[in-house]
Amino acid sequence: KQHNITRTTMTAVQEKSSRTYRRYATMPSWIALSVVSVIIMQCQMLCVVSAFGDFALPKMPWDKPSQNPGGAKSSDQLQPGDTVAVIGASGNVGKLVALRLSDTFKVNGVVRDASRVAPFFEGRTNIQLYEADLLGEKFQGECPASLRPALEKANAIVICTGTTAFPTEAWSRSEDTSVTSDVVKALVDNGFNWQKAIASLDELGLNTPANVDARANEFLLDAWDAASKVKQKRAILLSSIGVQRRTTMPFPILNACGVLDAKAVAEESLQQHASDGGYSYTIVRPGQLFGGPYDNNYYLGTLFQLDKDESTQNVEVGKGDELLGDTLRSTLAEVTAQLMEEDFCRDMDFTVINAKGDTPSVDALQDSLKSL
Repeated sequence: KQHNITRTTMTAVQEKSSRTYRRYATMPSWIALSVVSVIIMQCQMLCVVSAFGDFALPKMPWDKPSQNPGGAKSSDQLQPGDTVAVIGASGNVGKLVALRLSDTFKVNGVVRDASRVAPFFEGRTNIQLYEADLLGEKFQGECPASLRPALEKANAIVICTGTTAFPTEAWSRSEDTSVTSDVVKALVDNGFNWQKAIASLDELGLNTPANVDARANEFLLDAWDAASKVKQKRAILLSSIGVQRRTTMPFPILNACGVLDAKAVAEESLQQHASDGGYSYTIVRPGQLFGGPYDNNYYLGTLFQLDKDESTQNVEVGKGDELLGDTLRSTLAEVTAQLMEEDFCRDMDFTVINAKGDTPSVDALQDSLKSL
């Protein structure tokens, strides 16, 4: 009476006590008495709650475990010196992501050819490169040997892999060979049915969106789960704007070869793996990428937007998939690092683009990410 427990709270306690009594009525009397005693203790502690503020009741046998959609708890934040596996560390974005993350973490970069990217990381002793051909591997219940050294001690993973939306040299297995003849043959063999032609290119094992953005990413997550020998804390997927707007112009054009469909599969797979594995995820959706480095010259952003970054340095972020614009590769790398270092944006997806204006300060960028 003194602590004035509300009628609603008391009713809830009484109903729970009644259900519990019926459940244990057929048990030996000493067990039933023990259970009733525990219920009485709970009621007494509810009185204390109203007098002393927040108070966590002890877990009881009938209490269900707390649900944490998406996985990780705040205590699972990455710490300096933890290991982050960067998948696609030889790409234009992956290079910058790996380089920036190495300021704080150990980085295991997964690449196809280490010799091509090693000079870029010269002097960074905490970046280790591991060679793997993701499309050449198959998951058969355990992590392939080529990926195990890179993944088994990784506390986090950043997936930077991707391919072009339309057939280019990036679709070739070597990423530097023309695929024109393959595309023409696929069209002729399938009566110029575009969807069937793309499916046949998938079957050839080319670097198509379905193979790179969907199948390879699902395979990577399976491999990480199977290989892991340490606490899995965080997974970040660099996706694309338009994934949730595939039927709204201009995105049906971008999705003509299925790139947005494939990225949607990867996003769903990440969310499911994170939930099952108990770690946190973040899906980052940049716009058309522009700005250096300019090594992979088959990307339109590299070919035609070389000077755009001079006056377009400001950063805009928004929940979900609502913004429209382009994104500097350097901005994407910095945002990814801030997510890891400051533990921002757990278990969510958002869009990041650049707009007219100067580069924001670190504090300003962090405030933008906190606002999400």
